[in-house]
Order: sequence, then structure tokens, then C-alpha cells
Amino acid sequence: MAKLKKSYFCTACGNESPKWVGKCPACGAWNTYTEEIVAAKSSPLTTNNFFSASASSGERNRPIPVHRVERSALQRIDLLNHEANRVLGGGLVPGSLVLLGGEPGIGKSTLALQIAVRMADTPILYVSGEESPEQIKMRADRIGVSNEQCLLLSETSLENIITQLTETAPELVVIDSIQTLYSERVESSPGSVSQVRECAAMLLKYAKETRVPVLMIGHITKEGSIAGPKILEHIVDVVLQFEGDSNNAYRILRSIKNRFGATNEIGVFEMLNDGLREVDNPSEILVSHYDEPLSGIAIGATIEGVRPFLLETQALVSTSAYGTPQRSATGVDYKRLNMLLAVLEKRLGFKLGTKDVFLNLAGGFRAADTGLDLAIIAAIISSGLDIALDPDICFAGEVGLSGEVRPASRTEQRVSEAARLGFRTVVVSGYARKALNHAPKGIEIIYVNRVDELARRVFGNRP
Repeated sequence: MAKLKKSYFCTACGNESPKWVGKCPACGAWNTYTEEIVAAKSSPLTTNNFFSASASSGERNRPIPVHRVERSALQRIDLLNHEANRVLGGGLVPGSLVLLGGEPGIGKSTLALQIAVRMADTPILYVSGEESPEQIKMRADRIGVSNEQCLLLSETSLENIITQLTETAPELVVIDSIQTLYSERVESSPGSVSQVRECAAMLLKYAKETRVPVLMIGHITKEGSIAGPKILEHIVDVVLQFEGDSNNAYRILRSIKNRFGATNEIGVFEMLNDGLREVDNPSEILVSHYDEPLSGIAIGATIEGVRPFLLETQALVSTSAYGTPQRSATGVDYKRLNMLLAVLEKRLGFKLGTKDVFLNLAGGFRAADTGLDLAIIAAIISSGLDIALDPDICFAGEVGLSGEVRPASRTEQRVSEAARLGFRTVVVSGYARKALNHAPKGIEIIYVNRVDELARRVFGNRP
């Protein structure tokens, strides 16, 4: 029997060390090294014998001059889910390896099963290492869709899974989840760095050689990143993050990495008793309607990917009761909020040194678009003066350090979205006049070049 070989791996980046170290020399993380048995058998860690030899013929492995490579039309697989298709860039690419991560209970398994059972004409193998077929059947009954082409397999051994894939020959594979799989070639527990890396590499080889897409579900750590070594995100083609608050019914599917499309696309879902519902028009759910106008609320037009929509920005400015003013931002960058507060103090004379400022984006949404700066400032001024804004006014513009209002990207699309939802007035940068030559009719556009103009034109006086 071969001698057992032990090594230490960093759980953050996967770096290997012959002995335990406190700080990882590769990623700089502290106390992340764990001991694992990397070889218990004499068989090499290779996957060459798992698949047919025809897929790795000598002709295929020979180098080809770049000018001789023929371009082929990329035929994507329609998942029958508009939001998921949008985030993936138009559908699932054959032979791709997709990783779906998210918090426990956010709806990852529900989304994967919902996609699987709705593709009635596609043979699908749904592999679960966490649930039994009876539990998956209960979720499928709750969704209310049945698919005779969807096969369920409760298995954690990767060798047995590969055998079933060879026998059933599905056109789509769902793995729930990658952290529960283990390979007999690696003598360590499931979820360890070695197991996750080996199982992901073998599934990647299967996907590339058979042209069958594989959708893997992954766990996340308490910091919010994908559990396992960082190399897992490098191996896969697409990394999707399923976000949302357990107390909120809305979920956001965000693309973090996509080799076949843009990484700034999002999909919006609503969690219901019968599964996830696609939200085609997120502006209607992210903008609330009140019986009477309230101070501290401003509507901002933002863009994620190719989709424009409106967000409700809420601000609360109150006198600090503890001496040291508090600053809190939910949904936007905290440093961005501090910068905008400094601009208000310096360029507008809006005294906030003894005020608590709280900022929130309604609906549990997160946005990094600088085009929301104008809406954030308008909400803060509205709350500070206790003056309610007109409910039919919308803002779109970026604010600079000198107090100038710069045009937001694709301002015309933002104005068109506001007009479509019935807003009568839109406040934009004065430098965006040329981009709005074909603005929608029936909507008034207010151009401002500086934040002091915003105070005069919108609030009627200067703070």
C-alpha cells in the first residue's frame, strides 16, 4: 500500500503548503490552512480514462493556425426563463460550466429545478447530494410543473455520477451541490479544497468533451463569497450570484463572471408559494406609490446591463442624539454617500456635521450606478428641509467633487423609461442636451449643471 501523503491547503485560494502556516503567502489570508490527505492510492489523479477516447483524438489535439479556424454560429439553449436567459447572455451555451451561488434558503435549488422541469423536450439529469428524490418531488409538485424527461439522481460519488451520465446521455446536467460531491481518487472529506477542485475539473472535462452544459450549485461563506478554493471560479465559464433578503420576496440573479456575455446583467424574480416568478418590469415593484407625498424620497433612473429601471431612494436626516453623527447606507456604497455629503457641505452650504444620515434603496436592491447621485442628493435635501418632492419627478445624473452635475450613461434610455411609467418631469445634467434631441413627448426635462441649481429649480430656494 502506498504511503499516505498529507498536505495543507488554503481554503480561500487553494494554495498548497507542505506544513501549516498562519498567513497564506498567495492570498494573504490568515488561519485558512487545513490538513488534507491528497493521495491514498497509487492511481494517479487523472480523468483521461473516464470518457471516450474518440473525444480526445490526435487530430483534435493538434495545433491549428488561427486563420484556418472556422467561425461557427453559437446555438444557445433556451431555458424557457427570460430572466435567466438575459443574465446568461441569451441562453445556455453547449459545453459550458455554470456555477450558481447564494445564501442558504435564497432559492438556488428552486431556480435550478424550475428550469429543469420546464424544459419538457430536453433530457435532463438532476443530481442532488443534499436531498432525496422524494424531497425533490415535493418541491416539483409545489412548482406545479412536471417533466417526464427530467431524471432525478441522489448521489454524492462522482464516479457513479459519471457512469450514470454515460448511460443516460442527458442534454443538461444539474449538480446540487458541488460541495457535497467526492471522488474516490482523493482521500479527503467532501467540500474540502482537494475534492472541490478535482470534482470541478472532472465535470469541466465532461462538459467540454460531450458538449453538454453543466449547472452547478455552490455554497457561499459567511463573507458572501463562493465556498471552496478560488480556482473553482476560474475553472467554470459562468458565475452567477443569487441575492436577496429572506424577509423580502424579491430575488436578484447577478452575473459575476461570464465568458459568453456581459457581466453587468441582472434578472429579477419574486419568490411565491409556487416557486419563482419572473419580474419583467422591475420598475413597478421598486417604485412605491403613496397616498400623499413624503419627504426624503426621490426616484432615480438607473441601468443594469441593457435594462433601464427606476429605483426609490430613501433618505433620513435627523439631529444626532449621541454627539457623533451616524452614517448608514443600504444598497449603495458607503464611501459614495460620504463623498456626496461632503459635496453638499462644501458646495451647497448644507450643514450636516451634527446630523445623522441614513440612506436606503427600496426593495433590498443594490446599485453601483453613479447615475443615482442626483437622486441621492435630492432625497437628502428633501429630508433635511422636510419638503416632499413631486411624486411625478425623476432624477438621472452623476455628481462630481466640484459640485457639477455630469450626464449619466445612456441618459436617453433612462428618460424613456421614466416617461413610460408616467413621470412628467426628469432632472438631468445640462451637458446631456445633445443626447436628448429625440426625447419622448409629454415629459418636461429640467437641465441642471450644478447642485445649487438643483436646489433652486426643484426646491425653489437654496438651503
